[in-house]
Amino acid sequence: MDKHFPLSKPPERILVISMRHIGDVLLTTPLIRSLQQAYPDAQIDVMVYERTAAILEGNPDIAQIITVPLKPNAVEYINIVRHIFRRYSLAVVTQAGDRPLIYALFASAQRIGLVPDRQTKAWWKRYFLQGWTEFDDVNTHTVIQFLRLMDVIEQPKHYALTTPEKTIAKSLPFKKYAILHLYPLWKYKRWHLKGWLSIADFLLEQGVNIVLTGSPAKDEVEYINSFHQKLPDQVVNLAGKTSLSQLTELISNALLFIGPDTGVTHLASATGTPTIAIFGPTNPVKWAPWPLGYASDKNPFARTGNQQVNNIYLIQGQGDCVPCYLEGCDRHRGSHSRCLDELPASDIKNAVSKILVNELTCVRKVYSAK
Repeated sequence: MDKHFPLSKPPERILVISMRHIGDVLLTTPLIRSLQQAYPDAQIDVMVYERTAAILEGNPDIAQIITVPLKPNAVEYINIVRHIFRRYSLAVVTQAGDRPLIYALFASAQRIGLVPDRQTKAWWKRYFLQGWTEFDDVNTHTVIQFLRLMDVIEQPKHYALTTPEKTIAKSLPFKKYAILHLYPLWKYKRWHLKGWLSIADFLLEQGVNIVLTGSPAKDEVEYINSFHQKLPDQVVNLAGKTSLSQLTELISNALLFIGPDTGVTHLASATGTPTIAIFGPTNPVKWAPWPLGYASDKNPFARTGNQQVNNIYLIQGQGDCVPCYLEGCDRHRGSHSRCLDELPASDIKNAVSKILVNELTCVRKVYSAK
């Protein structure tokens, strides 16, 4: 059940609080766009962690990005509060946690947000918000969950994600390429290297060049470098060498993107590039990439099975336990996941073939039109 809070007058300044990972922040952009469309004269600021701010770079709906440390000390915390104290007409909380709610309490006298259901110990948080919607971690896609806050204030919704502003990436020696993004933040979301090698060989056989991408994190760069050494010299390795805005440009110009359950796969989906998303323990109802052009309050993906919606080809690991919603078979982020360990490369190859056939069909149509 939700509590509606139609605003008596348009807010002049809005603070959206989104203190999660890069993918989660990107998934708030339809909400931010909806707020901007509903209140075009309002200044919209967004509070995020320092490490996620780049995903909002150049977003035309945002006036200011306020960055905060992951674990602020006392002095940093006081400075944050001073910066936001009662400066906003409306605070919008996109999480049900404690710290985002505390920041909202300081930021504005009017607050809406996500709250835990009444079965949890934190049900009382709803009393600090004028309007709210209950957080659903199982049956509602994250984009739809965030957009329910527009229902709370009784305003229209806009469903498209906004990518970072594109900047020119490093030049490539070819134009026809696929991007392979191997490395998720947590090991339990990782697909096996044998499968990645098989996919790389398959793409090269089809005449598609390969670009490897990854963050500058040391472990990730070493992992990608080790994989790169197993491939022909023509494969380009850009792991740790691009910003998010440059990566956005690279993905936008690619024939296709293949990646695990990670923030960059969400970014790929938002560019419109055909995106193959490899999922294991994670619930696709909640966390599947949001398809380009999808605009509905109905979840785009079902809980199980390989599926395609618009530009997203979701490939799910195998097993009766999938999705288990857990952090791998050993129940921690460094665990393996049997469903991904046993996922055959043939499932991904089938999706690649469909994408390449569609690409060839589009090229034929262009030449026929000429």
